[in-house]
Amino acid sequence: MRLEAAARMDIIKKLWRARKLILVVLIPLSLLPLPLIHPTSEACCAYVLIVTAVYWVSEAVPLGAAALVPAFLYPLFGVLKSSEVAAEYCKDTTLLLMGVICLAASIEKWNLHKRIALRMVMVAGAKPGMLVLGFMCCTAFLSMWLSNTSTTAMVMPIAEAVLQQLISTGVADAQEDSETVEAPEDDCFSDKEENRQQNQLELLSRRGSSVNPELCTVTETVEPNGTGRKASKVSQGQMSFKQTNGHRPSTAISISESRKDNKEARYPTKRDHMICKCLSLSITYAATVGGLITITGTSTNLIFAEQFNNRYPDAKVINFGTWFIFSFPIAIIMLLLTWVWLHFLFLGCNFRETCSFSKKRKTRREILSETRIHEEYVKLGPISYPEVVTGVFFILMTLLWFTREPGFVPGWTSLFEKKGYRTDATVSVLLGFLLFLIPARRPFSRAPGTPARESPAETDPDPLAPMITWNDFQRLMPWEIVILVGGGYALAAGCKVSGLSMWIGRQLEPMSGLPPWMVALLACLLVSAVTEFASNPATLTVFLPILSALSETLQINPLYTLIPSTMCVSFGVMLPVGNPPNAIVFSYGHVQISDMVKAGFGVNLIGVMVVMLAIMTWGVPLFNLTEFPDWAVARNITGNV
Repeated sequence: MRLEAAARMDIIKKLWRARKLILVVLIPLSLLPLPLIHPTSEACCAYVLIVTAVYWVSEAVPLGAAALVPAFLYPLFGVLKSSEVAAEYCKDTTLLLMGVICLAASIEKWNLHKRIALRMVMVAGAKPGMLVLGFMCCTAFLSMWLSNTSTTAMVMPIAEAVLQQLISTGVADAQEDSETVEAPEDDCFSDKEENRQQNQLELLSRRGSSVNPELCTVTETVEPNGTGRKASKVSQGQMSFKQTNGHRPSTAISISESRKDNKEARYPTKRDHMICKCLSLSITYAATVGGLITITGTSTNLIFAEQFNNRYPDAKVINFGTWFIFSFPIAIIMLLLTWVWLHFLFLGCNFRETCSFSKKRKTRREILSETRIHEEYVKLGPISYPEVVTGVFFILMTLLWFTREPGFVPGWTSLFEKKGYRTDATVSVLLGFLLFLIPARRPFSRAPGTPARESPAETDPDPLAPMITWNDFQRLMPWEIVILVGGGYALAAGCKVSGLSMWIGRQLEPMSGLPPWMVALLACLLVSAVTEFASNPATLTVFLPILSALSETLQINPLYTLIPSTMCVSFGVMLPVGNPPNAIVFSYGHVQISDMVKAGFGVNLIGVMVVMLAIMTWGVPLFNLTEFPDWAVARNITGNV
């Protein structure tokens, strides 16, 4: 009997190990009767859509590989020609993304992101509440222009250095945490005091020796060419993840028992642990909120913009400016409410104690935290010439995006005779291209006899070395996301040509009695629930055609359902596997899954409520949501014909 049980267990283990391969084979075979029994364009398109969606949700194959399924199944079933499918995989947003990645590569290469983050935290101060708010603000700002994953990976090592200083300070004398001392005028502590802090840190390491020593290890390396490129490595037990540029990572999470049993050895007091939890979670939530503000902030925004412009080419309502005007108040409100929620959950309700702006009396720990942040900032040295150039390009790109077609006044595109040829991608690619040409060394050499601290660019043997190289661009370019977005466009084109979207719309006609806000709310709740377990881009790619058809059937402005759904799909923040920023923060070991679920549920509700408030108030006049627009009427008539 034991041998038979062992054999059965061995078979089960082998099947579980091969579950993805089994799923890849069984799903297409089990659904094959659909196009065989009903050999219509709608049935064939539905077959391709379901197979691709299952592959995306289950991640049986990589997301980018699954996005290639329409490229060969549509021509095989006669839905679209191969050339027509191929054209869907490279759109205007692909060029927009490439230009933004060029700027992001320059920001990261020359450490401009680190300078911005440290400066904002120095302004906020070291009071726990203000420290959390400062990190949230700088994270949200960086996430507007960089991917959520990159931003979290950049900011977390800075936050971890502050938290480790906080922990090491309280190991030997946690009782002094509540005592206050007068803020010193000069340097805070002598060398003797610094040695004592180092001994306390070593004591902490010995006390936590039973925990995985790499639990909170963050290493920063500098490339041999001196570019200052930062590589952060975080390892924790059996957990590993690969950055996947905005969608759910392949994550294997295992919480070791030693980590649970030795938490008390890691934190001098429970309050220290709560501060670590609050600060860690605030960074991943702020990255998510910041990504909502700009069209390029996260991949789901790009997917929405391209699919909307593809489906409704006559609608000239979605651009960088209109999206920013709508989403910026949402981000501000969400950021403040999320901060209040995390403060209440982990730090309590005493905002006066944790958020005081007074600098006359500070606790010992606050002084040490401020000292550590200031030391990190001093290490960056004076602002360098490449940082100035990157900052100028950053401001210039933003201004050109805003002023292209602001709506209330003529934009700079009105200076050209031919209209409609220039988009946000034109600006993005132009400035990104210039970064490959402009030398990283200042044009005029320093005068003799004026020694100064040279930047890495000035020590480069090549005087004409550009701001970024192709390797810098290649390192950050999310090609998997490009293919994933292209797969979504291909699916949308197939649904349009085959008539599947209209068929879906007719099946949803019973919902015509619901008011528009109720339809939008149901869509928000649905995508928020699904995205907790599926990748954000895949979820949105599946739902956008359905919601578009539903809006056309119910004769409501498609933006009323599409914009809230696009924003709410980013609120998969309750689990470590919900998105890569969650996985990065979880890997540092300060939070448990129960903490993420509890805090993430509140953030999810806050997000849905704020988005619904926006779409029902300032979104109405901005997008004229009270009327069924002409561009949607034309699309509806064309689809019916």
